[in-house]
Amino acid sequence: MGLIPCFPLRQRPGCRPGQQRRCARGWTPPGNRHPGLPGMPGHQKPIVAAVPVSRHGRRQGRTERGPLRPKAESRRPKPHSRRLWLRHRPPLPSRPAGRARSQRRVPWRRQRSLPSRPPLRARRLPGSCPAPHPRDCIPRHAPRSVPRMRRARRGAARGGSPRMPPRQREPRRGPGGPARPAAPPAATRPAALALVTLLSFASRFHRLREPPHVCWDETHFGKMGSYYINRTFFFDVHPPLGKMLIGLAGYLSGYDGTFPFQKPGDRYEQHNYIGMRGFCAFLGSCLVPFAYLTVLELSKSLPAALLTAFILIFDTGCITLSQYILLDPILMFFLMGAVLSMVKCNNCADRPFSASWWFWLSLTGVNLAGAMGVKFVGLFVVLLVGLNTIYDLWDLLGNLSLSLVVFGKHLLARVLCLIVLPLALYVAMFAVHFAVLNRSGPGDGFFSSAFQSQLIGNNLHNVSIPEHLAYGSVVTMKNLRMAGGYLHSHWHLYPEGIGARQQQVTAYLHKDLNNLWIIKKHDSDTADLSDPSSPVEFVRHGDIIRLEHKETSRNLHSHQHEAPLTRKHFQVTGYGINGTGDSNDFWRIEVVGRKTGKLIKVLRSQVRLTHVATGCILGSSGKTLPKWGWEQVEVTCTPYLKETPNSLWNFEDHINPKLPNISLDVLKPSFAEILLESHMVMIRGNSGLKPKDNEVTSKPWHWPINYQGLRFSGVNETDYRVYLLGNPVIWWLNLVTIGLYLLITLCTAVALKRGVQLTSELKELSRVVLRSGGQITLGWLLHYLPFFMMGRVLYFHHYFPAMLFSSMLTGITWDALLKFCAGFLSPSTTARKVYGGGFLALVLLILYSFYLFHPLSYGMIGPMASDPNSPMAGLRWMDSWEF
Repeated sequence: MGLIPCFPLRQRPGCRPGQQRRCARGWTPPGNRHPGLPGMPGHQKPIVAAVPVSRHGRRQGRTERGPLRPKAESRRPKPHSRRLWLRHRPPLPSRPAGRARSQRRVPWRRQRSLPSRPPLRARRLPGSCPAPHPRDCIPRHAPRSVPRMRRARRGAARGGSPRMPPRQREPRRGPGGPARPAAPPAATRPAALALVTLLSFASRFHRLREPPHVCWDETHFGKMGSYYINRTFFFDVHPPLGKMLIGLAGYLSGYDGTFPFQKPGDRYEQHNYIGMRGFCAFLGSCLVPFAYLTVLELSKSLPAALLTAFILIFDTGCITLSQYILLDPILMFFLMGAVLSMVKCNNCADRPFSASWWFWLSLTGVNLAGAMGVKFVGLFVVLLVGLNTIYDLWDLLGNLSLSLVVFGKHLLARVLCLIVLPLALYVAMFAVHFAVLNRSGPGDGFFSSAFQSQLIGNNLHNVSIPEHLAYGSVVTMKNLRMAGGYLHSHWHLYPEGIGARQQQVTAYLHKDLNNLWIIKKHDSDTADLSDPSSPVEFVRHGDIIRLEHKETSRNLHSHQHEAPLTRKHFQVTGYGINGTGDSNDFWRIEVVGRKTGKLIKVLRSQVRLTHVATGCILGSSGKTLPKWGWEQVEVTCTPYLKETPNSLWNFEDHINPKLPNISLDVLKPSFAEILLESHMVMIRGNSGLKPKDNEVTSKPWHWPINYQGLRFSGVNETDYRVYLLGNPVIWWLNLVTIGLYLLITLCTAVALKRGVQLTSELKELSRVVLRSGGQITLGWLLHYLPFFMMGRVLYFHHYFPAMLFSSMLTGITWDALLKFCAGFLSPSTTARKVYGGGFLALVLLILYSFYLFHPLSYGMIGPMASDPNSPMAGLRWMDSWEF
């Protein structure tokens, strides 16, 4: 008989899966775990129980401490201390010769556990094992698990979570809830991914050649693809990457760039357009697997990912937008790629600086550059990734187990991959853009004269002109407003009732002899300056000058008569005879950012002409005059002293035989100046966009309710009609889900705040709803709310990036809602039926709605839906739908 140390044999949650306790006398029976370290959560002191044991291991009836009490009696013995046990513990048996430690057999003795005091609460370090001694917790499969433990410790040292790689477990049933759905088998996910990818490509490439004519904005982006093939310079309000890719796809597919793309409805005939449409359809088809993988990573739920994929596969709006030569599928491809890469990188947080972690972080930066390079609205996903990065860094900063050196490495990695890399790629896109488009084209007039001098075929290319402006020079003045035109005049007068009946002064967009003006001093004649022997006198900042029209010999003049079109602006006319006029012909010339007395450079200096008598500034309003003004641009003198491109000019042509000529290569701008100028022109062009004739615009509040669509092709019953409209069932389901998600989030947050005890399954669902759903909701808000603050014209297709996020939110929310509902049903079979039935009902509803509305995407011929005899008459659920 002796004292046998014993521990409580119930399992504690602090022990890792795959480990079991080894006590001082040998192995414990399978399933028994150790109680934890002293001072740790769940710890119970080891108790020494006096149990009578014979030399044969049989229990005796009496001991030195008295008879054994019956089991029914509840006398609590005095607990013994750990120190006493350590003093009297028996020695460990030696290992038998010839037998390995793992093969040793120690007889199991009956033990008796006595009650102990309540467990103490203490903080357990991440990854620590609550065993009495590190050797008391060993892996169940040592050769396989020890390297995993070492990798986990290395990940913790780098700043990641030290948790072990997850093990597959059997579904467990929480109290009062259904069996927790296990993760789908490894073979299920690739099969599901292949299925949704196949359906996505089939829906986008079906009837891709129809209609065989130009549809909607193919007039713009198809034409721009042709410009890249022909290397002709053009201007667009969007960055160049999307158009370059369209042009590259056309070039590789055999398109020669000769189709004019003049207006919608022009037939392609023998021109090969299918390559450019196929490229856009390919990128549009990739949106479905991207969304599927994103939801799968966020929710770890295969049904949620499948529901999201079915929503995007069978949405008529996404199909229509992916089948034509447009920028939208290219933009959404990079947008979804950035979101997927961000989520993948977040899931690699437990192994930072690994190869996979670097790959997904770098790929996020590449996709951000692609999104910005297609449209400026790609900045919204940049903001989403930026907020996620700030959150991650803030979380790492609060991890006291990380040194500041490791935190600095995390910060530097994100700066390199998410700031430096995207900016470098973005600038490289513009470098390629300007290198390819080196021939003069329709976009020349939108840029400065210095930039135009570099374009082959432009009248300023390889031209030599005097560098500095002088009195007596013949010049042309170009307004810096986008499409502002050249300062122009002609013999025609303003009509009766339009200010003073004097010679018209306008802005003209093309080169013309009536654009030439002579610079004179305000108090002398030009005849003295035309003498070759007279000295050259340069024009300086702050000088008062007169501008004489070379063809009509009238001076540039202004007075307090109202301008023809713009109210509260003064009229600008041509006045005088053979250069003689009055004091209203005097203008003060000022160079932006220069000091008084500085010389004025041709092409480079931006000047402002201030009328001396009235103090107004010469400018172009941008408004088109009626036919009496030959539909040229109005020129006014504005009393509002605001420095805008409308009131700035530069001197382009310069003729003065007294001055030496220099090559314009000396004045050519640097790449940084060209890059800055191109962005200023694009921003001004975006803000000044106006709707085209017979084009339907919309407002942001129209979009989520699917209020109004867009005609892509055809306007009457004999035409092949394609109408951009979202699947109503899907879009209204997304709209309802947004409100439902907010309600679920509110209830979940209140329950957690009030300390409601939730099962492990419900806690995991709450995490998915709050964390993963919150990320998707933030993406939807960032891609939708900014449009309410935009002053430019807006169209229905601007909502589709936000629609991608609302569709992913629908998959996550309904999956969580069905699991919540099934959690209140006690029979496991009933819970599964409720969950499966709800999921199946949603999928069938989506399929049936696609069956009804698929002609919107694949084309309709016949009576309009407003006709009662039309087969689409019953589907016109809203009067604003015009198909």
